[in-house]
Amino acid sequence: MSRRSGILEFAVLGLLRESPMHGYELRKRLNTSLGVFRAFSYGTLYPCLKTLVASGWLIEEPGSAPEDARAASLAGRRAKIVYRLTAEGKEHFEELLAHTGPDAWEDEHFAARFAFFGQTSRDVRMRVLEGRRSRLEERLEKMRASLARTRERLDDYTLELQRHGMESVEREVRWLNELIESERTGRDMRNASAPQDTSGETGGTPRDRGSSRTDPSDDTAK
Repeated sequence: MSRRSGILEFAVLGLLRESPMHGYELRKRLNTSLGVFRAFSYGTLYPCLKTLVASGWLIEEPGSAPEDARAASLAGRRAKIVYRLTAEGKEHFEELLAHTGPDAWEDEHFAARFAFFGQTSRDVRMRVLEGRRSRLEERLEKMRASLARTRERLDDYTLELQRHGMESVEREVRWLNELIESERTGRDMRNASAPQDTSGETGGTPRDRGSSRTDPSDDTAK
């Protein structure tokens, strides 16, 4: 199984744990609630659903309104199939929620995991958040070292792009610090600060926001 298909299966199981849905509803929720799935198609979703059904984690049921199914049949269309999580599927999803290995800290997987933090125990949330922070701090050190080695050979625009990437990582580390502190003190997540830059922009995921531009002539590495 590829990493991306594993993330998709995790997200589908998580959404269906909340309530049964048909394919259209699932795709809409994946697109609107989980930005990591904005660019995927039904050709990706339905094979995933079939795999989950074959594994015994989902069951297929006809749409709730019989007249809708009859109308679809008369019009030559397939009636909508509703997907429901089985007891085995719920148990499997809870096992996935408890997983805190390194893949849970990577960009796409972390975004999906974070979307279901409301269903995740606090100790697991802490391990995932701390793992993500550690991974980003390692990435930031590598970016700084690379910039120090190559800055004299970079033009202004490439240098600006490098700095933009570093600032994005720095913002997410600050955001993670705030979330970790909130978890430790038991504060409501709605009162925790969202990641923001120096211009005060907030909202969305850390990777979706832009950063304030810096003066390319400033040679001070962050």
